Amino acid sequence: MKTSLEGLKVLHSERFEVAFNRIHDSLKKLAKKNSTDQFTHLLRLSSHHRIIQAFQDDLFQYAKLRNALVHEKKSIGHYIAEPHHEVVLKIERMANLLEMPNYALTIASKEVIYLETVEKLDEVIRKMKRFPYAQYPVYNGRKCVGLLTTRGIVNWMADHMTRSFVDLSDITISDIFEYEQNHPITFASKALNILEAEDIYKEFHQHKRDLEMIIITENGRNDETPLGVITAWDLIEVDYVMDVEGD
Repeated sequence: MKTSLEGLKVLHSERFEVAFNRIHDSLKKLAKKNSTDQFTHLLRLSSHHRIIQAFQDDLFQYAKLRNALVHEKKSIGHYIAEPHHEVVLKIERMANLLEMPNYALTIASKEVIYLETVEKLDEVIRKMKRFPYAQYPVYNGRKCVGLLTTRGIVNWMADHMTRSFVDLSDITISDIFEYEQNHPITFASKALNILEAEDIYKEFHQHKRDLEMIIITENGRNDETPLGVITAWDLIEVDYVMDVEGD
């Protein structure tokens, strides 16, 4: 009985160490060409990722435990401490999520309401009432040319109001576009994963541009049908706690 229990303990320690190393490798890939190999430094470099934010305290503690397990190990199969079973399961789930992150399309808004530049404004307003979003991709033929926002429409109306009346007859989206500010958007293929989507938002932010939308298409081209759209809010709402803690 004693031998089987010792075997179980060693298995827990080894599983923990393997999962920790998998996470370490994933962090190095996330850091890309950064020269550091230090686990805690890599954690800080990856802190813009929601999964790192959600479990950063745990991961720092796991780093301390891993150092104790490895550096104080005196013989093969002998560890000075044993991780609890729940801890092992949790770190393995973290490793899985970092190695195989979900596709960004799994959190994207699938019902993409997009408009054509030739659409009449009165028809667009009726459509916006049915699908109340703050912004809508606009296409000129097959090519996406930007976003239409409720703010842009209001600004156009303010300039074209006569005695509290706005004539919408024959007004198309293309007439509104000069009232739209620059709305940074980008395109990505359906192979994009959630961590890569977070990196895209970070890259835009580093260039002092606030990305408003990632439009996902088959191959990431702006002349393909949108399969889904991702905003910063979609990334914020990802619940890694539920995925990692499980049952």
